[in-house]
Amino acid sequence: MEIWYGAEQVPESPRAPSGAACAGSAVTVGVFDGVHRGHQRILARVVERARALGPGCLAVAVTFDPHPLTVHRPGIDLAMIASLPDRLEAMAATGLDAVLVIPYTLGFADQSPEGFVRDWLEGLLGARAIVVGGDVRFGRGNSGDADSLRAIGAADGVEIEIVPEVLAPGGRRWSSTWARECLAAGDVRQAAEILGRPHRVRGVVIHGLRRGRELGFPTANLDAATAGVVPPDGVYAGWLVRGGRGGAPEGERLPAAISIGTNPTFDDVLARTIEAHVLGRADLDLYGEDVAVDFVSHMRPMLAFDSLEPLLERMRQDVIETAGALGVPVPEPVRPQDVTA
Repeated sequence: MEIWYGAEQVPESPRAPSGAACAGSAVTVGVFDGVHRGHQRILARVVERARALGPGCLAVAVTFDPHPLTVHRPGIDLAMIASLPDRLEAMAATGLDAVLVIPYTLGFADQSPEGFVRDWLEGLLGARAIVVGGDVRFGRGNSGDADSLRAIGAADGVEIEIVPEVLAPGGRRWSSTWARECLAAGDVRQAAEILGRPHRVRGVVIHGLRRGRELGFPTANLDAATAGVVPPDGVYAGWLVRGGRGGAPEGERLPAAISIGTNPTFDDVLARTIEAHVLGRADLDLYGEDVAVDFVSHMRPMLAFDSLEPLLERMRQDVIETAGALGVPVPEPVRPQDVTA
């Protein structure tokens, strides 16, 4: 999948994957925060329409960075469910040929709905078909909607398809709002159902107090303030994933017990962190490395212990239960003297 960061990176004559000269495109547009199951249906439909329009037709998605809400309401605290690189990776998995990432500014937002469709989708991308959800909004003051898009398409000879809502088995619409609600409640299993994959946070491994290695539970620490939508404090089962950013292939996928919080047993942890203990590993040197953490299930709340011994017993039990949740063998305990990183 090609990624175009801004209009200037869109080729004048993009080539289709088949090698045929571009015969226009089928296009969709949206933030696609989380790229949940509803988004995936729209993106898959764009690919279907492009293939139906002929071998030279491209399937293209238009997205925005930063999130428009943070531009219109700069004081709002809005962490994206998925970082832009992870969002693009999830979009690529749907079979798209290209994604155009538009830098979102107040100037860009001030154009008319007709101007956006005709200048960007029809003019720049050669849209022959536009596929969106029923809640689409675009143009100045979000004045463009599904009805106005149909009117523009009818006037310009562009096919418009409004994809019906995609509902979960219980009847609720798959949505970014629902995913955020689940993550705020620590229900990472339901969030994964909505997203179609485990929820992921990403960050650079930083130095901590090195207490975990002294106890036989070495951890990779991420700053929770910069990692994305972080679930509530507690212990989770999941995976630590190396690589995979900026188009690089993913490397090791390692089973991990993940602790979020300030570790209330001690009084010297001032900042909320994400600590991932890779089961059975004492040799991982991850400092300065960009890693991802995928959440599979919530194991328990964060607890304070009166002494070190019950904490160690609980941490060992966390390892056993995490291994069970992930379907991997229970590792032998790590001896503090064997920790090399």
